[in-house]
Amino acid sequence: MKPLEGKEIILGITGGIAVYKAVDILRHLTRDGAGVTVVMTRHAREFVTPLTFQVLSKNPVYSDMFKGNMAGKGMEHISLAERGDILLVAPATANIIGKFANGIADDLLSTLFLSVTCPVLIAPSMNEKMYHNIVVQENIKRLHNRNIEIIEPVYGELACGDEGKGRLADVDSIIEKVIELLPMSDNISTGERGEQQGDKKNDLSNRTILITAGPTQEPLDPARYLSNPSSGKMGYALADTARRRGAEVILISGPGSLPIPNDVTFIPVKRAREMEKAVLSHIDRSDTVIMSAAVSDFEPKRFSKKKIKKTNKDIVLELKRTPDILAKIGLRKEDKIIVGFAAETDDIIVKAEKKLKNKRLDLIVVNDISNPDIGFRSDFNKVSIIDNEGKVDHLPLMSKKRLADIIIDRIIAVEPKKRYQRRNT
Repeated sequence: MKPLEGKEIILGITGGIAVYKAVDILRHLTRDGAGVTVVMTRHAREFVTPLTFQVLSKNPVYSDMFKGNMAGKGMEHISLAERGDILLVAPATANIIGKFANGIADDLLSTLFLSVTCPVLIAPSMNEKMYHNIVVQENIKRLHNRNIEIIEPVYGELACGDEGKGRLADVDSIIEKVIELLPMSDNISTGERGEQQGDKKNDLSNRTILITAGPTQEPLDPARYLSNPSSGKMGYALADTARRRGAEVILISGPGSLPIPNDVTFIPVKRAREMEKAVLSHIDRSDTVIMSAAVSDFEPKRFSKKKIKKTNKDIVLELKRTPDILAKIGLRKEDKIIVGFAAETDDIIVKAEKKLKNKRLDLIVVNDISNPDIGFRSDFNKVSIIDNEGKVDHLPLMSKKRLADIIIDRIIAVEPKKRYQRRNT
């Protein structure tokens, strides 16, 4: 099941240069199964025509209070308000934020805002000086105090040529926040519901968790390497979640472009051998190890110091095994909780169970990488979690950020069992 299947989203679009990103937001929402109705302000239509959003959403686009498409079906702002599971305004200008904060209702979108009872998410986008203006900040604070969610803009190059904090948040971050705010469906697992049932902050205090993430790159020559499609999103989500829940986090990551989570010890590596050295150097101070990195199983047997030139002849590439980091961790396990990951294409449960046993793991997370819509590079995954007692928990499709919380919950649940086993051995 797609993460937004069955959800109805109202996408409010206001007149800023980031309107073109709203097209991408709409495509992501519909790709993830949502029904989307677009409401545009008059100025937004100056940047992108309503026809673009109508074609992509397969729904009418609403803009004018008095020239709508719902004749005979009631007032537009009331009918739309009753339709939506969430109102997402992206991009949101200083103008619309001011209207929302002060109860001004002089167009369809601002009137709609006063009519909805569903969650509201606002994604500001504007010049940095405008964003930091005291009036804008007071308006944002007022919305915060009314339980309106704001996803802050990010730092970067602005339309005026300046650099600063004013760019619309990343599309992936906006979609993730939408999923987070929507009510849970009945098919979501109990563990996932637990994320919304209370703040888990500090339930990992006094814990040190070592997490590996991303791919490794095994060089062939100065211009080429062997690697895999891993983005590191799962490992980074785990690191951010563990830190948020109070743990001291050591994040050892292969190459990637993700922002480093705040307040973690970050160790960048490239090769599998570098990752092995970093892991073994920090394992003694860790009580939990989560090996989510996609470590290359092979490396070139010989490295060419000069770039291998193209010729009319084929070449034979000899490979050798890289270090089995997980197996070495198992030998130094002691009382540590060890979590492994497995990416398989066939017999995924059987192969994961074998890896769990051979590597002396407490948990293993396995997914089917033959499905191109999940796993590598995606923000979502559909996995099974297996423990060392043979219990298999099949989870539905969900964001990697939500999955990170569930994996952490499973780790916490393992600890009492380990204490019991120590008392009885």
